[in-house]
Amino acid sequence: MTTNRRRFLTGTAGVATAAAAASISKVAMAALPEPITQSSPDTMPPLVPDTGRPYTPVVTLNGWTLPWRMNNGVKEFHLVAEPVVREMAPGFKAHLWGYNGQSPGPTIEVVEGDHVRIFVTNKLPEHTSVHWHGQRLPNGMDGVTGLTQAGIPPGKTFVYEFVARRPGTFMYHPHADEMTQMAMGMMGSWITHPKSRHPLIDEVDRDFVFLLNAYDIEPGSYTPKIMTMLDFNLWSWNSRVFPGIDSLNVRLNDKVRIRIGNLTMTNHPMHLHGHEFLVTGTDGGPTPKSTRFHEVTTDIAVGQMRQIEFLADEEGDWAFHCHKSHHTMNAMGHDVPTMIGVEHRGVVKQITKLIPDYMVMGERGMADMAEMEMPLPDNTAPMMTGDGPFGSVEMGGMFSVVKVRRGQKRGDYSDPGWYPHPAGTVAYEWTGALPDPARAYGAGRSSMPRRQQPSKDVEVKVRKPANHGGHDH
Repeated sequence: MTTNRRRFLTGTAGVATAAAAASISKVAMAALPEPITQSSPDTMPPLVPDTGRPYTPVVTLNGWTLPWRMNNGVKEFHLVAEPVVREMAPGFKAHLWGYNGQSPGPTIEVVEGDHVRIFVTNKLPEHTSVHWHGQRLPNGMDGVTGLTQAGIPPGKTFVYEFVARRPGTFMYHPHADEMTQMAMGMMGSWITHPKSRHPLIDEVDRDFVFLLNAYDIEPGSYTPKIMTMLDFNLWSWNSRVFPGIDSLNVRLNDKVRIRIGNLTMTNHPMHLHGHEFLVTGTDGGPTPKSTRFHEVTTDIAVGQMRQIEFLADEEGDWAFHCHKSHHTMNAMGHDVPTMIGVEHRGVVKQITKLIPDYMVMGERGMADMAEMEMPLPDNTAPMMTGDGPFGSVEMGGMFSVVKVRRGQKRGDYSDPGWYPHPAGTVAYEWTGALPDPARAYGAGRSSMPRRQQPSKDVEVKVRKPANHGGHDH
């Protein structure tokens, strides 16, 4: 089903105000806001408010913003917790749990001081709840099953109601069978915009948001392994893996804000190429200006939000990714031995007599994997994939591109294509003579001698691959 962008009916039929722990009666169900769903994995345009207080909306990377209705001054939303099918990359779909047709669920945007009412309908096979991560609210609306509320049974609808008391970047997720439900993809972003100009929150030209999440889905299968604690094989942004992650398209000299939340099982050092940024906010709110300093990588721990801002003043296609190298790979076997420098072509000839499709892997590193047309199971993504203007990008997982363009129009989030590099600004092959390398012969000794010296010096021999550019071996 495609996005239904119709605004909710604004009728004011009576809806009984209920605590989070009380289900909705059949009479009140008739007045529920219409549940809007979305199945497209593309980045949807920002949802400009036409009711309630105005604000500059965010863009959810490979996601969308949930519409609302105004009911006697209350901003009402309807979340539906349900099984979903999420396309993680072209040709690769996963059976997840999420909200309103997608995982993660839609972004909720409100304004500081808004009276918010969220109807949550449970279409899962077990009870659930919603915790509003980072919010100041009444204790009974905090969404912890057994502690602050009863779980929402399958088929029932509960109401959460509170005032959005402070601006910032937050998220929502269950606190019911959390190990299963979050491993299956149940989460979403929440943005509270300031009600007026704020001394610590600058206005920006582009405002993006996404969540970091991870899955263990074996190649050829569809459902995550919920018992996995650390050994995940799919590291994703908003349940998408590169090259399925859209680029972040901005205009030259735009001030850009990117809001990132981490609901994986480990930290992620997020790194932006070509620019420096400031960390201007966390899920605790905007950071004091005295604490801000420029950096190009910021670490986001589990359960944290980080808000970064930068001036996009360098044209080009700039990589943006987690700096943990295995987090920029797709499904891969973690028990594969290192074969670099091992000559096994003779063995391969014998193996291919029994297994015709067998291929040598890792003898010269793993880059060859990106070029191999290796048979894959029906439902999976290649380990390294994505074609750039100069060939294979050899990346997967938590990787995308910030595209900065002089000609990008204000409010235009469409992909401008690859950057046309000016003449003389691309790295090139040197074909001239190479100078002799400078060597240091006066290297110092160790700080103290070893107690037992080897009987003779050990010489390490390096085997380099054939056709090594004519250099000495």
